[in-house]
Amino acid sequence: MSPLLNKTTDQRIVHHGTWEQFKFIQKGYNGSPGVRLFYYDGAIEILMPGREHEIFASIIGYLVTTFLTEKGIFFQPTRSMTQEKEGVVSVQADESYCIGSVKPIPDLSIEVVFTSGEISKLERYKALGVPEVWFWADGLLKLYHLRGNSYEPIERSQLAGLSELDLDLLRRCILMAETDAGEAIRAFRQQI
Repeated sequence: MSPLLNKTTDQRIVHHGTWEQFKFIQKGYNGSPGVRLFYYDGAIEILMPGREHEIFASIIGYLVTTFLTEKGIFFQPTRSMTQEKEGVVSVQADESYCIGSVKPIPDLSIEVVFTSGEISKLERYKALGVPEVWFWADGLLKLYHLRGNSYEPIERSQLAGLSELDLDLLRRCILMAETDAGEAIRAFRQQI
């Protein structure tokens, strides 16, 4: 297979610049599928997720959506919509959700991490006021909830309805999906 057709790893470019430079770059990438752009504290990041990144993001989104649907919890999936605070921060999560009602900033943002930077990513979300952020990295699901002016690691979601989600089941099914997504989804549905 050609190296160009086998993009399994994320490609990431970080450049330091102003908000105005970021907006110019953002405009240049407008309509480019598969490119995610971030800005915070003078850092402009361009991420082109690889195959594994997209597989994990997709399955996590599908499982969380399935749970919310099966439990009858109102939600609005906002996927990787741009979340911005003018002149300060711009992010695109892998998956995001408004829970309970529609809001301008989602209640939950989920990131698949194949590169470093979990803590710096939390700073971006803190600037936006996102109540909860989940990271999937190296087979682990880490959850953080915003309390006051900082994120605290939590063992289970603090969001209405999602506090019932069995995170061990979710993690097992995410890992199972690496080899058989259909089986993972069936197993998840049977056990929720």
